[in-house]
Amino acid sequence: MDLTPTIKFLRLRPESDADIPLPRYMTPRAAGMDIYAAIEKDLVLEAGKMALIPTGFAIAIPHGFEAQIRPRSGLAVKFGVGIINSPGTIDADYRGEVKIGVINHGENHFTFRRGDRIAQMVINRVYQARLEIVEELNETDRNTGGFGHTGM
Repeated sequence: MDLTPTIKFLRLRPESDADIPLPRYMTPRAAGMDIYAAIEKDLVLEAGKMALIPTGFAIAIPHGFEAQIRPRSGLAVKFGVGIINSPGTIDADYRGEVKIGVINHGENHFTFRRGDRIAQMVINRVYQARLEIVEELNETDRNTGGFGHTGM
């Protein structure tokens, strides 16, 4: 029994974005699919600034799954460029264009070019939990120990 979900992709502007690859896995064991910038002209992102980059596609994700949008490690480590709300979530009922919110944490301007790989998308199973209001919670060894409670 194959439990692999099928993700349906729709090119939103096929006449102008045919040169932009749809997301794809770059290696056989990759967890994430690379996503490409469907911008018309270069986008210079100044240090400390944010932008929303179109991808040119919409997706249909099956019920019970989500797509997480994550930074590409090379952009983050080499240039300080990341995703604003990392990881971003695309819900199974969203059908609009996937856009990538980027931020430049680096010290220098960064230029995005048409067709650049800008993020990665990972498909995950999700569950909607049942919520129950209780008078108290069971205790654990950790209990209320918060940030750094086990030391450095």
